[in-house]
Amino acid sequence: MKSKIWYTAFFLLMIVNVSKAQFVKKHGQLSVKGTQLVDKNNNPVVLRGLSFGWHSMWPRFYNERAVSWLKKDFNCNVVRAAMGVELGEHSYMKNPEFSKEKVEAVVNGAIKSDIYVIIDWHSHNVNLIEAKKFFDEMSKKYAKYPNIIYEVFNEPDYETWSEVKSYSEEIIRVIRENDPNNIILVGCPHWDQDINLPAEDPITGYANIMYTMHFYAATHGKDLRDRTDAAIKSGLPVFISESAGMEASGDGPLDYKAWQDYIDWMESKKLSWITWSVSDKDETCSILKKSANSEGIWKDEDLKESGIKVREYLRKYNKE
Repeated sequence: MKSKIWYTAFFLLMIVNVSKAQFVKKHGQLSVKGTQLVDKNNNPVVLRGLSFGWHSMWPRFYNERAVSWLKKDFNCNVVRAAMGVELGEHSYMKNPEFSKEKVEAVVNGAIKSDIYVIIDWHSHNVNLIEAKKFFDEMSKKYAKYPNIIYEVFNEPDYETWSEVKSYSEEIIRVIRENDPNNIILVGCPHWDQDINLPAEDPITGYANIMYTMHFYAATHGKDLRDRTDAAIKSGLPVFISESAGMEASGDGPLDYKAWQDYIDWMESKKLSWITWSVSDKDETCSILKKSANSEGIWKDEDLKESGIKVREYLRKYNKE
């Protein structure tokens, strides 16, 4: 009898593990239905994961094994490759081939690990010519993979919504010529805070477009959630492509209560969320210490306080 119970328990555990190992196989091609991200069966799906830090500053973590570890140990079902466009000697502007190599290592790692991946044009400024060329290449190369999500403009700072919208429409047009289906994320002014602006004047003529809101819980309070709620109520699909529990500077102490308030809110709305970041800078938001191996296999002593906490969140909420 005990033997039969043991085999039953083992069998159920194997089913759970196989389900976790085949996240994209299970959910397939994503789309937007109303304001909700849905899977191939039109069922709501929530993506939760981590963003790598700027590739130009922390390229050592941009490899397939690190992605595999984030899936295995953190339960990430999505990762974000933040390609630094201008910052650092290895930026896209200075070294495009190196930049693409690093981003593609993360993308290929996500495909092998069967999770979703965001190709993030990580800039605060309009670089239209370069962005069109980059997204043309990426969408030609990865259009056949349902794993792919394109983020065309990370955190516009002082651009108007009119400028951001015009830029985004040009990039969307380029992507859609090669990839008609995969999700495209569009940023909004003031470091992805003014989500009300695209809500008042959204991009039209294209399907599967979502808009990004970013928060840092110790700085951004309920007013940002209320603004986002109003945008969603007006019909705007929202994706939280960057967030964390400290101040917007990326430093300072974690505000656990404020962070949990945001988590509870996102979960209640079925909003997908990404936490910043897989890097080892001497700041609160970088989840790793200098001791962390470049290819994952991180011990608890390699993780900072924010790393321990976000892993706890991801293990809790990414149950499938």
